[in-house]
Amino acid sequence: MKALITGASSGIGRDIAKELGKMGYDLILVARNLDKLNQVKAEIQTNVEIVCMDISNISNCKKLAEEHKDIDILINNAGFGDCGYFTKTDLEKEISMINTNIVAYHVLTKLYLKQMKERNSGKILNVASIAGFMPGPLMATYYATKAYVVRLSEAIREELKRDKSNVQISILCPGPVDTNFNKVADVEFALKGLSSDYVAKYAVKNLFKGKFYIIPGWKIKFAKIGAKFAPNKLVSKICYNMQKRKIS
Repeated sequence: MKALITGASSGIGRDIAKELGKMGYDLILVARNLDKLNQVKAEIQTNVEIVCMDISNISNCKKLAEEHKDIDILINNAGFGDCGYFTKTDLEKEISMINTNIVAYHVLTKLYLKQMKERNSGKILNVASIAGFMPGPLMATYYATKAYVVRLSEAIREELKRDKSNVQISILCPGPVDTNFNKVADVEFALKGLSSDYVAKYAVKNLFKGKFYIIPGWKIKFAKIGAKFAPNKLVSKICYNMQKRKIS
């Protein structure tokens, strides 16, 4: 049994790696920080292969899928955000975010899904966010990237169902999580974050239960329901007030 995890050097990706390692999975851990990847590897008892790679580069994604086949579980987790008025946020950082949060997910999902469909087995977990169900003033690009992941995964789920395929796709949609994300995004959320360890355990448990929407925490479940039925103008105002920059 083998799992490939992107963004595996910290946070949710690191803790999912630990959970799957406990279950006996051999792991391929992908991230840009070699030192942190080695630290994660040292904490896992199963076979671990490290791939130090920037998956915002499409060629790297293709190379990854070509060199590492027969994957039973793909965890698309790499990603980051940014906070600020859309006219003031850095364009180059946003392009990198789109390449990491959307393009890499798209390419890896497509390439590994083809392999899994040929075998008629496998699981894909795309780490999205509750942000994928809402407009996101002050984090417009990040929210939009997660909306893409949600809609892409929902569409693929229906295609797999129509094909009567045994391949499973799921999305993990947490709210704020206590990871390095907040530092990179330069944001503070009004809602207290969950621990990445809790989110990882919850994600793995529900992935193996065959759940599609995996939403840790009752407050976030309630937020998803509210976002579905409340007017978008109201949801936008709430989202604006829930997040603010560390430095104004």
